[in-house]
Amino acid sequence: MGSRGGNSQQRNAMQGKGVVTITLVDNRVSPSKPANTRVEPVQARSAARITALLDAACSTMHSVGYEPLTTAMVAEAAGASIGTVYRYFPDRVAVLQAVAARNLERVTEELRARLASQSPATLSSAVAVGLETLTHFFATEQGFRSLRVGDVLDIRPAQGARSGNAEIAAVIEDYLQQTHGVRVDSAARAALKTAVDVMDAVLGRAFMESDLGDAGVLREADRVSQRVIEEFSA
Repeated sequence: MGSRGGNSQQRNAMQGKGVVTITLVDNRVSPSKPANTRVEPVQARSAARITALLDAACSTMHSVGYEPLTTAMVAEAAGASIGTVYRYFPDRVAVLQAVAARNLERVTEELRARLASQSPATLSSAVAVGLETLTHFFATEQGFRSLRVGDVLDIRPAQGARSGNAEIAAVIEDYLQQTHGVRVDSAARAALKTAVDVMDAVLGRAFMESDLGDAGVLREADRVSQRVIEEFSA
């Protein structure tokens, strides 16, 4: 789904015959000569408009979820015309793709920072940092608990591309190998990906009815994800 590192990243989102290319720079989302968007953006002003539209989409999803989201709802929440939305996004799917890409960028950047700060040296402790990071986004990022990093929808950019959760797992794998020399073989990699999928699913349940997260379900997210890693290590 693109580069794992750096402050900028591109996401290609297939919709019909066109490709929407979303470039994320410093947490701002800007299409870069997409094939089926309406115009090429004009640098900072267009980037600010796109950010405002995505923020409006997230605010709306925080209230109603992603399923009812329409481009008209995004326009209304952003205080913009529907034409402004269509200028950058041809339909609601493109909006969802861009939000998911931005969510993933923010999560992976925060995860890298927390891993660097806490320096976990084992797969188990690194997964715990992953859970801590995801819990933070579920609790604080508007709309995140609805769409997350896009895995709840089949909106991956191209056939064969990694899912968002797999990108999160890859950040943990790269950190362990590059920082602590921990060898992550195919079995460990599979366990790591499964643990991230488990965290995503159980956290979705934990925050379904509470902005703070159900404490019992949050403990279960930790228990089950660690159990996945323990069974690999046994």
